Amino acid sequence: MSLSRMLAESDGSISKKKPEQPHNRRKTDREEPQEEQTKPEISPIESFSDKIRLKLVEKVGDAMSDSSLDESEAAQSDLRIKVTAELNNLISSDNIPLDDDERKRIIGEVTNDVLGYGPLEALLDDPSVSEIMVNGPDSIYVERNGKLTLTDIRMRSESQLRQIIDKIVSSIGRRVDESSPLVDARLADGSRVNAVIPPLAVDGSTLTIRKFSKDGLTAFDLLEKGAFTAEALKFLQAATKGRLNTIVSGGTGTGKTTFLNCLSSFIQDGDRIVTIEDAVELQLKQHHVIRLECRTANIEGKGAIGTRELVKNSLRMRPDRIIVGECRGAEALDMLQAMNTGHEGSLTTLHANTPRDALSRIETMVLMTGFDLPTRAIKEQMASAVDLICQLTRLRNGRRVVSHITEVTGMEGEKLALNDIFTLNYDMLDANGDPTLQPSGIVPSVAEKISHHGGHVDGQWFVPTVEGL
Repeated sequence: MSLSRMLAESDGSISKKKPEQPHNRRKTDREEPQEEQTKPEISPIESFSDKIRLKLVEKVGDAMSDSSLDESEAAQSDLRIKVTAELNNLISSDNIPLDDDERKRIIGEVTNDVLGYGPLEALLDDPSVSEIMVNGPDSIYVERNGKLTLTDIRMRSESQLRQIIDKIVSSIGRRVDESSPLVDARLADGSRVNAVIPPLAVDGSTLTIRKFSKDGLTAFDLLEKGAFTAEALKFLQAATKGRLNTIVSGGTGTGKTTFLNCLSSFIQDGDRIVTIEDAVELQLKQHHVIRLECRTANIEGKGAIGTRELVKNSLRMRPDRIIVGECRGAEALDMLQAMNTGHEGSLTTLHANTPRDALSRIETMVLMTGFDLPTRAIKEQMASAVDLICQLTRLRNGRRVVSHITEVTGMEGEKLALNDIFTLNYDMLDANGDPTLQPSGIVPSVAEKISHHGGHVDGQWFVPTVEGL
């Protein structure tokens, strides 16, 4: 007899002992099937896994929770070997008949639970998965090649999901609870993590992990994927070396951080670079890099340090360049002032759909400072500070591409003047039927500034192809 059937009959027998009430039998008949649905059967393998998990924690729990444990890959590998050996001993001692597949499954599940992130470990190890979206213990989606698909992976319960979230955020000294029910964090490899728990998440805890490639995509990798053309890449390389202040703009999931990493790879190794991020994601290869990370408030609601405070402080750190992971508030004013006061070649990202929308967003964010600044004064600041806007977009097939490379040339009356250097041409398609990035035919005015800083600009980069004329 199944566990759910036994529980249902037990509940039925209890209800018979209650005093007779009108329509009592009809109510019992109606509720009994619901009770049977809410108590699913537990498979023998799952029951045995739970039992082994508890025994393992009793055996090696102290070793796993030792704060002095070395977090290097070698130390973690040794711990995994120790845990696997102990699991084999525990399974053998119970004399439960298991075939090889069942034994491997139990060892894998329990090891991932106690040392890793449970069922998510398989997805984290899958190089084809770029994003993991957990909408609850029974609904886990992934992104592959820009497309979302529902997986057949499930968690045991909401409790297991909460344990995974707690393990992730506690590893970087952050917390998530009812008083602070949302948090941004990162994994050891730099992957971005966002978690929201009840009461904000109405249907249960949600977890979003944007994975980072272990090796990181280079500019030449993006070139091979068709994100831009060779001419556009040469210009971007010259623009970064030529110390142009650049904004990377795009919607969610268009690859802004990856693109920012690629641009930063062109910075000379001798420059002193200060990076400022909500959660550390940038992977700069230069030696002279200072990484700053925002801090959330403590349990008393104090001690929060935001992007704006870090941008202000970075100005006292003698940076050659400042890289802000994302501008989303009043820090935009401090970023503009930094670009205007000798920190040329600074980089940042923001959310916007077009280059002109990006400038409008900066204007809005500057107004969020609370200062009553004239609109024209803000625009003049932007015209002086911002040299280049790189707009990213996602095509219908999920590919991430550069749609615009636009320079800011100054003011025309009350409007900022923009000049498209490269744009996505929907009339010229590649072999896959996707639009291609084409030059506009205009040599950018920033070429003089690039040359002044030792860069080289070739006029042939901006000559459109015959089909585009």
